[in-house]
Amino acid sequence: MNAYPHRTRWAVVAAGALAAALTVGAGTPALAAVPGTATASAGTSAVPPLDPAAVRAALAKRPAADVSAAFVRITGSTGRFEDSSAEDGMAVDTDGRYRIGSVSKIFTATVVLQLAAEGRVDLDGDVRQYLPDFPYQGVTVGQLLNHTSGLPNGTNVPWGDGTTTWFEAHRYDSFTPEQVLATMAGQPLGFTPGTEQQYNGMNTFVAGLIVEKVTGHRYADELRRRIIRPLGLHDTSLPDGDDPGLRHPATRPYLTVPDADGGSGSHRVDVTEQSPWPWAEGGMISSAPDLDRFITALFRGRLLPAAEQEKLFTVPDVPVAPHSGHCPDGKACMSMGLERLAAHGVVAWGKTGSRPGSTGGVFATRDLSRKVVYTVDPTALNGAETPYVLGLVASSFGLGSIV
Repeated sequence: MNAYPHRTRWAVVAAGALAAALTVGAGTPALAAVPGTATASAGTSAVPPLDPAAVRAALAKRPAADVSAAFVRITGSTGRFEDSSAEDGMAVDTDGRYRIGSVSKIFTATVVLQLAAEGRVDLDGDVRQYLPDFPYQGVTVGQLLNHTSGLPNGTNVPWGDGTTTWFEAHRYDSFTPEQVLATMAGQPLGFTPGTEQQYNGMNTFVAGLIVEKVTGHRYADELRRRIIRPLGLHDTSLPDGDDPGLRHPATRPYLTVPDADGGSGSHRVDVTEQSPWPWAEGGMISSAPDLDRFITALFRGRLLPAAEQEKLFTVPDVPVAPHSGHCPDGKACMSMGLERLAAHGVVAWGKTGSRPGSTGGVFATRDLSRKVVYTVDPTALNGAETPYVLGLVASSFGLGSIV
């Protein structure tokens, strides 16, 4: 088993279950790998017609005990649709802001690929070229981006024990990237770099530090200069680690926390405000319109030259590390920044993300005929919302029931 299951819940489980269900549930391989090579995607996908009634039905199945609110935004050349579902009395602003968790990784990978295009970062270069004190030899920058580095998980200190009780007490705690990476101290690489794939947020913390070392600027400043401002993403930001605020929220997410007396009672804790310490790995805030605009610009080549953009759609031909629980069929599904989902001939690229109180994602076909941004507000940290998420994504891409 993964040595740190609580961290897996926040960073891996939602994405892994989604990838596995979309692929295994449809009976189609995650990717047609060519032995000994990387695998690039086809340019288009045959997306079924948009069925608003099916999406409404999926939204209506919101499990009230597990999800307080949800919304989905569907755009693209095959149609548009937007709707939400929430508890009685709860307002949902489908243009509002929310914490996007590991969707932040797409932004970080894009910045690193931009630096590679500028000749300032060598994707095949050793991380130690940029961070001399990095404790592991033989890890390349590109391996950080596609999660084939073999870095250890570190300890669960920043993530806690996976309970809502712990998070209520620690939701304002903050950790620097260096403190997070220090939890790897004394742990060996999990495998020889480049031979397997294991989704691991540590990779993106290191990538963010490389951006700062190469540019001499804070990562958040480079993010604004290179992506947020040029695209006019007015709802998108990377707050400082000690700034828990969330202005103009889409919803008011909460967690259900057992009462301290040990009985059967519980209380709600509003987690709209919480520390964004996951930083380049998962600390960003955005909105559905902004994520739609970002993924559109990225896929259209506005942010990267052709050679670097192709790396977004190229999955290494390596197996998934044992017990990683992320990609289906034992084959890699992550590129340098995206994950690949496939079912019934439809191939979508994007990323899931999760922070306590918020689980969402952004996916699109490469030709942008279908773009989907969704978020749900789970009231626990045990993944109980996953079947609901699967239903939303499947209906949004016209795949019917997959659970």
